[in-house]
Amino acid sequence: MTASVATSQTHTHQPWYRVLYIQVLIAIVLGAIAGWLYPSFATNEWIKALGDGFVKLIRMVIAPIIFCTVVSGIAHIQDAKKVGRVGIKALLYFEVVSTFALIIGLIIGNVLEPGVGFGGKANPDAVATFAKQAGEMKSVDFVLNIIPDSVVGAFAKGDILQVLLFSILFGFAVMAMGKKGEALRSMIDDIAHGVFGIIAIVMRAAPFGAFGAMAYTIGKFGTGAILNLIGLIATFYVTAAIFVLVVLGLIARFTGFSILRFLAYIKDELLIVLGTSSSESALPQLMEKLQRLGCSKSVVGLVVPTGYSFNLDGTNIYMTLATVFIAQALGVHLSLADQLTILVVAMLTSKGASGITGAGFITLAATLAVVDPRLVPGMAIVLGIDKFMSECRAITNIIGNGVASVVVAQWEGELDRDKLNQGLSQSVDLTNIKSAVND
Repeated sequence: MTASVATSQTHTHQPWYRVLYIQVLIAIVLGAIAGWLYPSFATNEWIKALGDGFVKLIRMVIAPIIFCTVVSGIAHIQDAKKVGRVGIKALLYFEVVSTFALIIGLIIGNVLEPGVGFGGKANPDAVATFAKQAGEMKSVDFVLNIIPDSVVGAFAKGDILQVLLFSILFGFAVMAMGKKGEALRSMIDDIAHGVFGIIAIVMRAAPFGAFGAMAYTIGKFGTGAILNLIGLIATFYVTAAIFVLVVLGLIARFTGFSILRFLAYIKDELLIVLGTSSSESALPQLMEKLQRLGCSKSVVGLVVPTGYSFNLDGTNIYMTLATVFIAQALGVHLSLADQLTILVVAMLTSKGASGITGAGFITLAATLAVVDPRLVPGMAIVLGIDKFMSECRAITNIIGNGVASVVVAQWEGELDRDKLNQGLSQSVDLTNIKSAVND
């Protein structure tokens, strides 16, 4: 994970045209222009293959990533248990708040319907064609389909639901092994780093994938698709803001502090996250500031690192909202059972990948594959704009983990209320913030 952060931080030493973020932005603009001015060229099968090929590269690593992150996440619960009730309370808080994030994403997606009318009325058959390219979903018994005939077969077929079941069972088995399972858990963590290394290589092809996906989307669905994509971005930012200001704001008020003053207090860390698109890049500074704010070192040392695996509020909102958007854009109806499946699967697939570039897209792919295979090709629709939402995901994640530390510290009676009030009152004065950070 730290490798990806280091890579992001070295961008300042690279010429601007070699920065992946800039390359993707340029590719998106060029793709939109090509789709608008030359629709026949943009819908060429070779242009379409650029986006589809990148999506296939992502799908290639979904099964091993899900296995490693889920097993490691469950196995590491043992670490939290070692510190007693603090770890248990933190995990309970994480799961409750993360569930709220998932539910809010679903509710906003269903109410605002940003994907409805995708591409306007110029190509009424285009959406139906796009939705069918993965084939019709087979009608099988849901419960029996979860259980694989063999573990190898589940990985070979890329059946994410079956891989999830095996990963959960394997994770609890490793956790039950205690110290005997440490070597196995360490090996799985190392394998995960290797697979994420593959993702880092694959992400270098993101500009080509973004160009092909955006050009084909605009060429196929018309310029009206741009409005839907912009609508998705705006909806996501609004949803994240609602979650931070309302959900985390109420939690903060109940704990006895202002969420707005807290945001001002950690503004420097938020700017770091904004520049690197990774909430993990500001982890050391965040932990230091939380201790200065009155949270005990032991609570901060447990809650913040654990939160980076178990408390990914921004990623959760993105996954549910993007899944609903894609279903609406492709005309695929999501039943109540489908949306409950999204909640369960997203809760599992979001664990342990917060600091990885492209992790949000990986977890989205896994969620789509489980809910309805017909939705998977829709990844190409959001590929071109995923980068615009990655910063918001990371910022929401870090805010959520910061608030969690204060809440758990208060819960445990290990919060210095005087330091909290003093630190947050200084945060209103930008001059005082700078002097406080330098102390």
